Amino acid sequence: QVQLVESGGGLVQPGGSLRLPCAASGSIISINNMGWYRQAPGKQRELVARITRDGRTNYADSVKGRFTISRDNAKNTVYLQMNSLKPEDTAVYYCNARALIVVGVYESNYWGQGTQVTVSS
Repeated sequence: QVQLVESGGGLVQPGGSLRLPCAASGSIISINNMGWYRQAPGKQRELVARITRDGRTNYADSVKGRFTISRDNAKNTVYLQMNSLKPEDTAVYYCNARALIVVGVYESNYWGQGTQVTVSS
């Protein structure tokens, strides 16, 4: 009932930048927190950044100062701006949202399909 679609991934050289958008659609009443997670081969999925409805943010220590998360509530969209990319940033990046749907009573978590980010020379 909620669909999250990420895009903007690709191949970039070390030191480069990418911007990842994620748009939510479906029978949504409201969206609370939104965030970005990533999973590298052989590793567990980890939180990269999250943002509350009113714009409060949290970042993983490994990306502080390089990545910026933002959202447009009118468009139900969250963005991840990634600067000064490093090879260790290579992973599949997943969008996450906690949302209340039309027929629901409680909020649930939803995930996008992921987009590949590869940082390599």
